[in-house]
Amino acid sequence: MAHAAQVSLQDATSPIMEELITFHDHALMIIFLICFLVLYALFLTLTTKLTNTNISDAQEMETVWTILPAIILVLIALPSLRILYMTDEVNDPSLTIKSIGHQWYWTYEYTDYGGLIFNSYMLPPLFLEPGDLRLLDVDNRVVLPIEAPIRMMITSQDVLHSWAVPTLGLKTDAIPGRLNQTTFTATRPGVYYGQCSEICGANHSFMPIVLELIPLKIFEMGPVFTL
Repeated sequence: MAHAAQVSLQDATSPIMEELITFHDHALMIIFLICFLVLYALFLTLTTKLTNTNISDAQEMETVWTILPAIILVLIALPSLRILYMTDEVNDPSLTIKSIGHQWYWTYEYTDYGGLIFNSYMLPPLFLEPGDLRLLDVDNRVVLPIEAPIRMMITSQDVLHSWAVPTLGLKTDAIPGRLNQTTFTATRPGVYYGQCSEICGANHSFMPIVLELIPLKIFEMGPVFTL
């Protein structure tokens, strides 16, 4: 999860998030180079006293500064499209979880375990135990296995919500009357936090998401639910 004074993205817990971080660094380096080039050109313009009478008719320079931005856009677009198609892939999921957004809590359904359904509410401050996180911990966590493809079916019962877990690279809108899906494969165990990322009313800030990821062997012994 994020911590105080953090500048970079959260550590990746899924292959998709690793790709997103790599693309972020790739695009950031291109932006740095462009900013440096523009600042250098401005510095030369403001400090030099030399003038070029042919600058108004420089076909070669105009060709370069037209083609170069196009090449830069291609270098950004190709990896971006690759990741976009990767996020839409659904490859034979091992487990399907249905998440329903409400004002202002989440309902989860394990469709592969006899329709097990439970609600997940934020823990009020009076119920927090030592080590719990204010505004982030919930009464019922979603327990899932690692190293197994998980499919999330996301919808809403009232208004627009958004199911987002940054460390997994997930952010999917929950829309009334529409069923959206996303997939992920966690690579390491732990407890990971997210929140609703769509303004959904007065208590929008109070509907967190908590995933408890455990080894697949332990999960196969029987789902461990914190109910």
